[in-house]
Amino acid sequence: MRLAAALVALLLATPAAAEDELYRYRAGEQTRWITPENPTGAKGAGARENKGAKGHAFDTIAVRATHVLADIRGAGTIDRLWMTIEDRSPEALRGLKLEMYWDGAARPAVSVPLGDFFLHGAGEMVAMDTALMSSPEGRSFVSTIPMPFRSGARITVANESLKPVNLIFYDVDYRALAAQPADALYFHAWWSRERATTLGRDFRILPRIAGRGRFLGASVTVLTNPVYEKTWWGEGEVKIALDGDRADAPTIVGTGAEDYIGTAWGQGAYINRFQGAPIATWDGEGRWTFYRWHVPDPIWFHRDIAVSLQQIGGARKAIVLGLQNKGAPLAPVTIDPGSRTNFQKLLESGKPLSDPALPDGHTNYYRSDDVAAVAYFYLDRPGGVLPPIAPAAERMAAIRKAPDKK
Repeated sequence: MRLAAALVALLLATPAAAEDELYRYRAGEQTRWITPENPTGAKGAGARENKGAKGHAFDTIAVRATHVLADIRGAGTIDRLWMTIEDRSPEALRGLKLEMYWDGAARPAVSVPLGDFFLHGAGEMVAMDTALMSSPEGRSFVSTIPMPFRSGARITVANESLKPVNLIFYDVDYRALAAQPADALYFHAWWSRERATTLGRDFRILPRIAGRGRFLGASVTVLTNPVYEKTWWGEGEVKIALDGDRADAPTIVGTGAEDYIGTAWGQGAYINRFQGAPIATWDGEGRWTFYRWHVPDPIWFHRDIAVSLQQIGGARKAIVLGLQNKGAPLAPVTIDPGSRTNFQKLLESGKPLSDPALPDGHTNYYRSDDVAAVAYFYLDRPGGVLPPIAPAAERMAAIRKAPDKK
């Protein structure tokens, strides 16, 4: 059960447990690094080119080619994944596809655009350091999510962008083990996008999946629809249906998008260990990426789970009325005069926003934006359980570039 204890120590991150893991000897664990200088990670097999003097530090991936980063046989746990690429454009971040296969499964447990997986979903890399992902200077990708496997692991990067990847540097750091404990779960990650969310329907961060496991967190990218001008898009609540919950009666319901990641009254750019928003900007058009790691507050499921985000924005009533009169697709939801007194539930009352008897106040409304998300979770089976992600052309369509920095 040592691996299970190690996972608990890392994910729960209690000081005593973390310190304990630093000095306890592990006779049954063998440390291995897979890099272009040792592509198999085998003992004594590194630095074989150019007489050991940096002979093969990087690889190249042609257009439409797939490069195998790691192909491991036997049991083990990947502790760290690092890589960098020369072209870090929005097209590359969305066009490169990262996939991971456990125990010989036919379908990948992880299938995500490279940038989105590492919290760079808005097409721009920034320096960050979180509990499970980092990019020290905004030029590299680092994951320290523990990824156990029992009989093998295969990690690939497919170049589905329109340009060759001339330089990809990487290392896959793992421990070879005799066996995994019975309760070790498999890491999964899945990406989805709706370029125009359906009015009144929640965006599905994680469609309902069956099994036992842990929801580790999510990264969400929102490209705002310009028809709503610069009104706030993030009033929608995160909802998590657990173990047989009806979709309309989930157990876990938050209070707003920025509330979900620990902030309030809007969402600026910030990066914390377990929550943050690396990108939060109105530079021409709105671009936002935010994340939440459920490490100190684990979310377990024992039968099934589904995670969604309501598509609701908000502004003063006169502004929302103005947008409505301009033909923006929206449906008023509530009016908040500033307290629960006279709070208006418009979906229940059926009153139109133009009703002169309604009070003034902050008005929430259903809206439609371009939303994408990565769901990170552990599951009791190695193979993928969700549909294939969208083709590269759809992933790269309508992505927004950051303005040139002068």
